[in-house]
Amino acid sequence: MNVLDMFSLKGKVALTTGGAGLYGRQIVEALAEAGAKTFTAARNRDALEKVAAAHRDRGFDVTALQYDQGDEASVLALRDQILEQAGAIDILVNNSVARPMKSGYQSDASTFAQSMAVNATGLFVITRAFGDVMAENGRGSIINVGSIQGLIAPDPTIYRGTTMSGWAPDYFFHKGGMVNFTRFIGSYYGLKNVRCNCIAPGGYQTPDHPEAFVRQYSDKTFLGRLATDTDLKGVIVFLASDASAYITGTTIPVDAGYTAK
Repeated sequence: MNVLDMFSLKGKVALTTGGAGLYGRQIVEALAEAGAKTFTAARNRDALEKVAAAHRDRGFDVTALQYDQGDEASVLALRDQILEQAGAIDILVNNSVARPMKSGYQSDASTFAQSMAVNATGLFVITRAFGDVMAENGRGSIINVGSIQGLIAPDPTIYRGTTMSGWAPDYFFHKGGMVNFTRFIGSYYGLKNVRCNCIAPGGYQTPDHPEAFVRQYSDKTFLGRLATDTDLKGVIVFLASDASAYITGTTIPVDAGYTAK
């Protein structure tokens, strides 16, 4: 097979959860541009439909659906809806995330439990639901969207001179857990030719970031910048495609060298 053909997703069916967010938009775009019949799902279908409609205007096959990752019945209904419409599922990108701990480390304990219901239990439920289908079909790629904050501790110095902070205990907890969960799933489904890998993105620059944060964060990277709205596209297509057919159970930092120091 020609090496470029190995990166093609033509004929494959993909689901990205949380497709209207900062990471989700470029993930959906990457899968669609690579040729996959692409579904995206979240609680707010209206926001997703705007994303999907923009891609359909470009000639891509993108469908927006609604689900709640904190509700197993909703996850199973999403699975059944995609199978009814597409007949298969080849790629699952677990990108949905809930951030209920608005007061950081001092948030009420109930918000930590609320976070885990979506980000830990929900991750398990949706991965099992779609992973079992992939295993029955003898093929599939599961991609977990983690974070460098699942690999390292908070660094308060990047927030000096701003009102920002990195004290989000639930986020560090579940993104760290995602790394080993990725290994577990890679092992569990491996003999069924279903792969599972994780990406750990670094900081994504947005217009509202204070100049001090941008400068201090950028200084921590080898490339001297935060991520843009295209920096995840290549690694997503790589892990979703046959180009990575011999890669499973691994976590790839996509962070301009932030965690390599």
